[in-house]
Amino acid sequence: MLRYGMVGGDLQSFIGGVHRTALRMDPGVELVSGCFSRNAEKNLACGDMYGVSHDRLFTDWREMLKAEAAREDKIDFVAICTPNHLHYEVCREFLLAGINVVCEKPLCFEIAEAEELDRIARERDLVFGVLYTYVGYNMVKVMREMIARGDIGKIVAVHGRYAQNWLLDELSSDSNSNENVWRTKPEFSGISNAIGDIGTHLEYIIHYVTGLNIKRLCATVDCYGKKLDYNNSILVEYDNGVHGCYWVSQVAAGQINGLKFGIYGTEGSLEWEQHYPDYAVYTKRGQAPQTICRGAGYLNVNANANIRIPTGHPEGFYCAFANIYRNIVRTIEKKKKGQTPNANDLDFPTSEAGIEGVKFIHAVIESGKKDSQWVYMD
Repeated sequence: MLRYGMVGGDLQSFIGGVHRTALRMDPGVELVSGCFSRNAEKNLACGDMYGVSHDRLFTDWREMLKAEAAREDKIDFVAICTPNHLHYEVCREFLLAGINVVCEKPLCFEIAEAEELDRIARERDLVFGVLYTYVGYNMVKVMREMIARGDIGKIVAVHGRYAQNWLLDELSSDSNSNENVWRTKPEFSGISNAIGDIGTHLEYIIHYVTGLNIKRLCATVDCYGKKLDYNNSILVEYDNGVHGCYWVSQVAAGQINGLKFGIYGTEGSLEWEQHYPDYAVYTKRGQAPQTICRGAGYLNVNANANIRIPTGHPEGFYCAFANIYRNIVRTIEKKKKGQTPNANDLDFPTSEAGIEGVKFIHAVIESGKKDSQWVYMD
């Protein structure tokens, strides 16, 4: 049985609840410690809901770390579900204490900070996961496998978008401002709102399925008089010379959580949309598009090992989250036993993904400020 703790993510937190639900979908993991909120009442309510002993509840994460590090039965890993501005410091101190870390994205504000966290984790041989949720979907893994074995040939173009509408009212002169939302405040989100919040998901999922790395990019960044970005259009050039275009917006009417992308090759294409995660559209060159379904026998892919329920019974966001956590937990378990994790165990976003996400944020915002000049990711 692995023991874990959580920093942030009280009962009012959407993402904290997702972490806890995902970790309960597989046996062998127990929530035993937490600093869910600095508010004592909220912290206690969350701890009681999940059966955390009061002597392992804290309103200061530093006190939690100090107490856990001193215990013989200390936590095996910590899940960090705080706003962005706390990620770096909390990650750093838990890693320095020898505790494995799983952190929400974006990893931190600065590239140097992300690289430092990666170095500490490597030096101490610790597991360090970064929760880019959508690569946990089975069909995303199917697409990755199909592209790797050459089913669409050589990649020639990429298109992706992540569009939402939840900040659209901010553009109305008579709006009741959402400026109380922490994501729109630089002191909590850093230099970006939309790119940091959802754009990094798009950047990583395309890298995950294709293996392509962004060499340089140019972008338009729309802030509409606000402090941070709300809408972004990005042209990217990958390390193999292929180009792609991304659209990232939180002011797109009619779009709820519209993550969608397509990978186009010399022998065909693959397209996927988060609203319909059990399906992908596969088009062979010269043939009609065909919809392929999660778990179908005709796929002949190793990715089917990630399936949790029979084909035709929809899987969703919680399952994707749980798939990532299952691999993180397996990796921690094996390392704890002195065993070597295999490739399937290690199939989760790590601090390397976190570093690239921070670089992506900085490159987009820099390009926007420089009248859409090309900016290199290195």
